[in-house]
Amino acid sequence: MTDSDLDAFLAGDRLDHVVLYLTDDFLDDEGTIADYGTEVDGGVVLVVPGEKGRRLFSAGTGMDAMEFAKQAMGSEGDIDRDLQGGTCPDCGEGAAYILAFAEAQNEEVGGIYAEGDVIHAYAACPDGTAFSDRWIVGEA
Repeated sequence: MTDSDLDAFLAGDRLDHVVLYLTDDFLDDEGTIADYGTEVDGGVVLVVPGEKGRRLFSAGTGMDAMEFAKQAMGSEGDIDRDLQGGTCPDCGEGAAYILAFAEAQNEEVGGIYAEGDVIHAYAACPDGTAFSDRWIVGEA
């Protein structure tokens, strides 16, 4: 992955990809997942095709990606727009890991989806609290 991969995802140009962010504290000792990503301040970011991303998420966290997303949707929090951090709504801690995907604009669905491509982000803080955020591609 390169910085341009993440930039492309954040611009809505990689709707078929998944972004994973894992903090250094959360990465396994062998660093296997880190081999697939790019080191950033405090962790690793991966931008990979959807199914591979879901498998890597499961391997790195021990959780099914879609089950995690379902759980996280129950609590709204703030996830950084660069997908490299966030703030837990319960304890104020940062994110230990993040899973994100993008969905193409869909005027028929309405709401936020009619306004543009939407990034869905799901995070967990170190105590395990799962939370979510979403925004229109390009919004600050």
